[in-house]
Amino acid sequence: MSRDKLRLIAPVGAAAGLAAAFSAPITAVLFVIEEVIGRWTAGILGAVVLAAISSAIVSRWFLGDEPLFRVPAYHLEHIGELGAYAVMGVVGGVASLVFVKYISYLRPRLARLPSWTRWFQPAIAGLVVGLIGIRYPQIMGAGYTYIDQAMHEQFTWQVLLILGALKILGTGLSFSSGTPGGLFAPVLFMGAMIGGAVGMVEQRLFPQLAIPVGAYALVGMGTLFAGILRAPMTSVFMMLEVSGNYTIIVPVIISNAIAYVISRTLEPTPVFDLLSRQDGMDLPSLEEEREMPLLRVEDAMRPAVGQVLTRSITVHQALERVKGSSQEFFLVGISGNDWRGVSRADLLALPDSDQPLRSVLGQRLPYVHSDFTLDTALRLIGKWSLLPVVHRADLQQLVGVLSLDDIVRAYRGAGLSEDIAEEEPLLSKRNT
Repeated sequence: MSRDKLRLIAPVGAAAGLAAAFSAPITAVLFVIEEVIGRWTAGILGAVVLAAISSAIVSRWFLGDEPLFRVPAYHLEHIGELGAYAVMGVVGGVASLVFVKYISYLRPRLARLPSWTRWFQPAIAGLVVGLIGIRYPQIMGAGYTYIDQAMHEQFTWQVLLILGALKILGTGLSFSSGTPGGLFAPVLFMGAMIGGAVGMVEQRLFPQLAIPVGAYALVGMGTLFAGILRAPMTSVFMMLEVSGNYTIIVPVIISNAIAYVISRTLEPTPVFDLLSRQDGMDLPSLEEEREMPLLRVEDAMRPAVGQVLTRSITVHQALERVKGSSQEFFLVGISGNDWRGVSRADLLALPDSDQPLRSVLGQRLPYVHSDFTLDTALRLIGKWSLLPVVHRADLQQLVGVLSLDDIVRAYRGAGLSEDIAEEEPLLSKRNT
């Protein structure tokens, strides 16, 4: 198999596993594209969709096609409910931040202990989780049954809050000790418990809003999924698929977006990247890659000063003009999308005549638009010294020129942080 196909095996397997575990094929496809691969192409999308759909069909064949959770019917009764869901987003964002900070603090400290302690760390973590489970057995395992009970108000808000906090404690301890038991299901459990608790509290504070606790538990699941796993679009569709309730989409989007912003602002590194880097592996981060500025031609192009020759000019006129110019490459717009280029050396090698310059020029020159990415420009520039940057509505209207040096200069400039850019003149002055 080719290298690209070998790289596709793991994402395809991830899509199949996620689709089967949660009976959510759309979520599986979105998560793999959003967080594992990071790009949409026909070949990749086809393979991932095929794996997710076939896996979901097999799963539903044996287990049925009912949604994973029985969510009570939800209808938006009052516009003030959206503000209440925004509060859920803030609480969920803080809870997500607590969980990620907890792991990032505890895990490296346990790893720095003497090597012989690693034989006992999982056992001690298991002992702690087991002791907690004696009093609160709901935190053991995936806890789908208890998530369903939380949605139907079978716990008090105090118990829900305790269960959510203990799940954070137990899951973080498991990950830090070297015995991770998964992250997706625990995140859903935490979110359901915290969301249900917030819903019950707001139900008492604002009885006029008729807040349904089941809807809050569902929104809480998506909120912590977006805040911890940093996959906001995936979390929205997961809530729709595991509940089968599409009327909840607006509250889910509001709450998820707020939690995602809080989590990303106060903890720049996503949890999966955090875990891999603590283990000494610097895996590619799709979130960090998405946050990198996308450079376009307009960020690198410059005005075409003295580098354009008219299409009606003769060879003799062109030679006279070149002799008084310091430019090394010249552009000639022939007609429509036809642009030609000629170097100073090639032009001076032509015999002096009154023949039209356009008749002796060679192959067409590629052109770019100002909104093209610099990656596209790099692919087009090839052997050419210069590319014309033309207007989209008038392909003979030149708005600038672009060279390889311009592209490199733009990338170098984008690589400087604001702090370094501010300090550079001071350093230069000091060295002088």
